[in-house]
Amino acid sequence: MTMKYSVVSLFAGCGGLDLGFKGDFNFLGKKYKKNNFNLIWANEIDPSAARTYSKYFEHPIVCEDINIILSGSKPGLFEDPLPQKVDIVLGGFPCQDFSLAGKRQGFQGKRGLLYKSMVEVVRRLEPKVFIAENVKGLLSMNNGEAIKKIENDFAELGYEISTNLYLAANYGVPQSRERVIIVGTNKKLGLPKFEHPKPILDKTNWVTLGQAIGDLENKKSGEVSNHFWSRAKLFKGSQGNTTVSPDKIGPTMRAEHHGNIEYHWSGRRLSAREAARIQSFPDNFIFLPSTSAAYRQIGNAVPPVMAWHVATAVQKYLDRYSV
Repeated sequence: MTMKYSVVSLFAGCGGLDLGFKGDFNFLGKKYKKNNFNLIWANEIDPSAARTYSKYFEHPIVCEDINIILSGSKPGLFEDPLPQKVDIVLGGFPCQDFSLAGKRQGFQGKRGLLYKSMVEVVRRLEPKVFIAENVKGLLSMNNGEAIKKIENDFAELGYEISTNLYLAANYGVPQSRERVIIVGTNKKLGLPKFEHPKPILDKTNWVTLGQAIGDLENKKSGEVSNHFWSRAKLFKGSQGNTTVSPDKIGPTMRAEHHGNIEYHWSGRRLSAREAARIQSFPDNFIFLPSTSAAYRQIGNAVPPVMAWHVATAVQKYLDRYSV
């Protein structure tokens, strides 16, 4: 009998990481099989992202500040409080304060300390495994002291820590996105260190934008779900005002581009659906309630296909070692 592992998701956003763990979706003609994870509870503070999440997933998502949930400062507010026990905790804790593209306030920024909420959830639930995701800039923040602090805070709870930098293109995502994945395994349960999955592609066979979004080039606005694009004018020298190429992978999809998303080679801005494809979301994943909200949610998300490869490695690990 195959075990099902229960999952709690923090800072869930629109659900990219969760979709990778759930599996059972199609992307560019390939089926990503269903995984043996049971997503039982999720949390997200942004109402638009939570609305998108609720449209796709069946399990509950609580739209509230995680610190309010943990403090219990609004008793009786939640029909679905934080579960008492779970196998896995996921969390793409907010990354703007660690981003190379941002102000890089790190732990001085309000969002830079939100990882502590995830530490607290791991402390309370004592999962077998936790998976945290963040930007590449976390590795260099404060000359490497930021990542050491985060790793140590989790390690002090009794977890063996394994950190890896992923290039999304190496896992079938048509994008140059680099992200840090931190996996902790519960030493109290005798679980050994996690080994991250090896890349399945390299630059000789990456999925190009022509392969990923070429079929959308001549689609009319609105002909496909979320196929609407920004009308922002070109401002030379500002971020996002470059043109993508059909024979290359895409740039990192950003959350805060304020309409200045990259140009399609046909001369318009990339549509939200094209950005979603570049992030490896299936076409039946609908983003609500607007194009600007969709861009933001897509840019904040973990690419589902990359997350699926992490998830399948975690599943194999638990099937082998779990007690």
